[in-house]
Amino acid sequence: MGRWSHFFARVQRVLELAERALEVRVGAPLDAAVFGNALAFRWVARGVRGQLEPIEAPHLFELDDLLGVDRAVQRLIDNTEQFLLLQPSNHVLLYGERGTGKSSAVKGLLARYGARGLRMIEVHKDDLLHLPDVLAAIRGLSYRFLIFCDDLSFEAGESQYRELKAALEGSLVAPPENVRIIATSNRRHLMPESMADNRGAQLDDRGDLHLGESADEKLALSDRFGLVIGFYSFDQATYLEIVDHYALKAGVDTPRDSLHAQALRWALHRSSRSGRTAKQFVDDLAGRRALEKPPHRD
Repeated sequence: MGRWSHFFARVQRVLELAERALEVRVGAPLDAAVFGNALAFRWVARGVRGQLEPIEAPHLFELDDLLGVDRAVQRLIDNTEQFLLLQPSNHVLLYGERGTGKSSAVKGLLARYGARGLRMIEVHKDDLLHLPDVLAAIRGLSYRFLIFCDDLSFEAGESQYRELKAALEGSLVAPPENVRIIATSNRRHLMPESMADNRGAQLDDRGDLHLGESADEKLALSDRFGLVIGFYSFDQATYLEIVDHYALKAGVDTPRDSLHAQALRWALHRSSRSGRTAKQFVDDLAGRRALEKPPHRD
């Protein structure tokens, strides 16, 4: 009996050491109740160790504040609705010029659908090597998760994209059904493109075009996003419409002609005519107007 007791004690010890080693690898598991109290999380990696941490006050955004990108936002909403209703849906890549609302659109999904069980996990590019651990941490949970990679792009020689490509499609381990990956980027194909890529393309005997290995490798990543949505720059009329929208929300009482003239000068100085530029202009104007008011006296 003593030998068996000693044997089981050693097995227990081995199991405890294995559990500690796992925690060193992926961090201590979160209590499932945490997902009921927090809408957003980030993956925090320190060396080989990583762990999900709740974001106490996530930056949310109202989708109704996104003007000039209605079709793009509606396509994103439709895909999210499909995902929440357990219907077929896709991983999403939002690409386009800076300030056009890509990141705000993603944050707007959390504001609109958090009460319906949508949760978001932010994973930085440098932490994509931990993506299998992130997916393992939420596999089987009842919530629906968006893995959010913001402002994503890869330079020549970087290897993190391989984990992303495998998670999207290409690994023997299927991604959890309760997870979709959503990324924003200024690049349509996430990776730099050069003339050398085009020189690698060839025509075969039948006249069919075959991409070079370098170009094909770059297209293989973006092609794994089933839904690719473009966000494009605004014309002047749309920019001023957005200025009017934010000015009304901020209670800025400025004659329309003067407001538009100032907004156009602001855009010229910023070399950008976007929703972000419009919001920054109105914030600045509202702040200056507040300073001009005499202090309130009891």
